[in-house]
Amino acid sequence: MTFTPDPDLIAALGHDFREPSLLERALTHPSAIASSPHTFGYERLEFLGDRVLGLVIAEFLWRRYPEEAEGSMSRRLVAMVRTETLALVGQQIGLGAHLILANGEDLSGGRESISNLANSMEAVIAAIYLDAGLEAATAFIDRYWSPLMEGHIKPPREPKTALQEWAQARGIERPRYRIVERKGPPHRPVFTVEALVAGLPPARGEATSKRAAERLAAAELLEHAEGLGND
Repeated sequence: MTFTPDPDLIAALGHDFREPSLLERALTHPSAIASSPHTFGYERLEFLGDRVLGLVIAEFLWRRYPEEAEGSMSRRLVAMVRTETLALVGQQIGLGAHLILANGEDLSGGRESISNLANSMEAVIAAIYLDAGLEAATAFIDRYWSPLMEGHIKPPREPKTALQEWAQARGIERPRYRIVERKGPPHRPVFTVEALVAGLPPARGEATSKRAAERLAAAELLEHAEGLGND
């Protein structure tokens, strides 16, 4: 079956794809590969999108802050390309509703997952870049990231530290992390890590290193904890 992009998503992206299959792949979570016409989900596009976003944001910052030192611009760059910022843009676009997920991933809250939104958002940037070039990708990034720069988005928190501080402030035992799955070839393993805090449902993160997976799981759990309104 030929993939037909949702008009609402196309309007939000501001880009009408000449090759809609690129967008389809950018929306396809690894869990849905078995039922997908593609060999890979969004991981390969995610790899490229990360580099495109970093380049475009670096140039934005270089032009916007001509008198600023490299160290300060580096901190701004980190804030603009971090997982939480990507997920925020994904939420603004309504990306979660368009993700292609396996039933299990969908039922477990995959459409609201910070890591899923962030990963797919990077993949969408790559899809736009491959479909129409750097100018089109830059226009999309400018549309959503420039307002965040103007709003002086908060610098990134280290998720594991923030989650531990959240637990300590409430007299809860410090968070625990456990590997629930390791897959992929030995030279490029993919780890799924679960973050655990008493009184909260476990949260998972998936990445190519245990540390990165722990950070994603911590960010997921922290978002849920803070959403409870117990701060």
